[in-house]
Amino acid sequence: MKVISPTYNVIGEYKRYYNIFMIDIKRKEECCGCNACGDACAHGAITFKTDNEGFWYPEVDKEKCVDCGLCEKVCPVLNIKELKKNDLPQSICYAAEHKNLEVVFDSTSGGLFSALADIMYKEQGYVGGAVFNDDFSVKQFISNKKEDLPRIRSSKYLQSSLIGFYKEVRQLLRNGENVLVCGSPCQMAALRAFLRKDYENLIIADFICRGTNSPKVWRKYLDSYEERYGSPVVYCKAKSKEYGWRNLTQKVILANGKHMYETKDQSNFTKGYLQTGVYCRPSCYECKFKGYPRMSDITLADFWGIENIDKSLEKNLGTSLVMINSKKGEVYFEKVKTRIHCIHVPFESIEKGNPSLNKPLAPAKVDRKEFFDDLDKMSFLQIADKYILEGKKSKKSQIKSILRYGLEVVRTTQLNPKAVCQFFKYNSFREILDGNVLIPTPHCVIRIAKNATINKNGKTILGNKMHFPKSRLETRLLVQSNGILNLGPGTNIAYGADIEVFSNATLTFKGHGASNIGLTVVCGNHIEFGEGVMMGRHVTVRDNNGSHFINRQGYKNSKPVIVGDKAWLCESCTIMNGVKVGDGAIVGAKAFVISKVPAHTMVSGHPAQVVDEDILWKY
Repeated sequence: MKVISPTYNVIGEYKRYYNIFMIDIKRKEECCGCNACGDACAHGAITFKTDNEGFWYPEVDKEKCVDCGLCEKVCPVLNIKELKKNDLPQSICYAAEHKNLEVVFDSTSGGLFSALADIMYKEQGYVGGAVFNDDFSVKQFISNKKEDLPRIRSSKYLQSSLIGFYKEVRQLLRNGENVLVCGSPCQMAALRAFLRKDYENLIIADFICRGTNSPKVWRKYLDSYEERYGSPVVYCKAKSKEYGWRNLTQKVILANGKHMYETKDQSNFTKGYLQTGVYCRPSCYECKFKGYPRMSDITLADFWGIENIDKSLEKNLGTSLVMINSKKGEVYFEKVKTRIHCIHVPFESIEKGNPSLNKPLAPAKVDRKEFFDDLDKMSFLQIADKYILEGKKSKKSQIKSILRYGLEVVRTTQLNPKAVCQFFKYNSFREILDGNVLIPTPHCVIRIAKNATINKNGKTILGNKMHFPKSRLETRLLVQSNGILNLGPGTNIAYGADIEVFSNATLTFKGHGASNIGLTVVCGNHIEFGEGVMMGRHVTVRDNNGSHFINRQGYKNSKPVIVGDKAWLCESCTIMNGVKVGDGAIVGAKAFVISKVPAHTMVSGHPAQVVDEDILWKY
């Protein structure tokens, strides 16, 4: 039986009578959901209840609570003034990337967390961070096994549960284990408050946080995939680099093997997060953990704007911003430098591309209560239609878009009279206004029959001359009577191409793909290039044998060709009629393909055969 002093008991009874408890959330903006109070309570009086927005808040069992006050002592919001300090007068800043390209590709930015973790694993220490659960909710996890690192690295952009995590970290530290922990600024401030002292064997890393998203919204977003495609989600990555670092691409893999990609302009989750701000926890609008001094030893982030500082680090694979905030962090970072490429950058250079470093999230641009009420009643696609899809842009944004569009037309056509005339000849006034256009370069020869159909969705560049703008190498496009050419957004066809669509045939480029010099496409029936298809020099794709026939039973002169999403057709390869190239496959240089290419395989040879499996090619 616990002995309590008479005075303490009287105070406790007074608080109970007037319903006064240590944890009493009057405004949701006052609670960051760090879970530290639950771990601090020795009596199990604090549990966490999830509200209709998907965020958890502490609840106190009045019968178990003894009013010891520990929950208040570990609350980072209540103790922000005491926590917001460090022993370096100003953070030391670097732009950096891991030397291992595989690590960079699998990381959110430049792979710096992995470099920090490598050192800790080398010292037989423990590494903690956020991981996905089986249902794709997120929790904080810690282990000393390096094979767990791929689960930990890469941002999750979700509220993560830390129930039990603080106690686990404390026990490891008391046992003398070296520990590296990474989390959001509020979580890491909570860890400092929970530990109540600075451990020399602990390195705390945080990141520049825009705002913490609701697990409920994320789950609803994933459910929309399962509903649309009739298959469960088995893998997801919040920021895949297979379409480049800057595209902020969501990647989802379904149980049926389908790989789904949505860039920042396509993903309703990402658009909603960036446009509306409504997904985030209420405390994010009044975040107390912004600015300086940082409470962590090391702060990590994407280095937006690195191209203005050092273009050699801008490879569209991600560059890390590193802020060294403490002397302990400075010593640790020196150990890391052997694993990274880095340059020192001025402190002043980091703020422009990272406004979230100092500024809390702006208030939600839609009615928050209405949004979350609708989330329970509507599908995510309906939610997107009502709240997320872009509305009217500001006049300033409209003017900027028009100027960028006009400049692209000028650069592409080079104001060559022939190219300019073709631009206006093959694009209607409406299409030009909407930006759904075919933009020819000089030295393009275009023949489109009057009754042919050209469907344009976004901008397509024909004859892109890249590094040789003065080249006179001809680019040819032919669409015959009743032929159909479908052009998706971001289609880029380099100079020297010969594209022919015969009568009654259909050729489709779904978009966001490109060819190098000398592409040949001969379409007599049906050819389809999926989204994000990349083609090397002198690639040939044809679905027919011209007017030649073979005396063979069952012979067909023309058979459809389908090239799946995110496939890579390497230099001088040939894709023949009837071939289906699966999603994410690679067709090797000079390969001659006459049969199906399975998804995510590499084929090579003459005729082409599978030489590797489980392929994931890089942007």
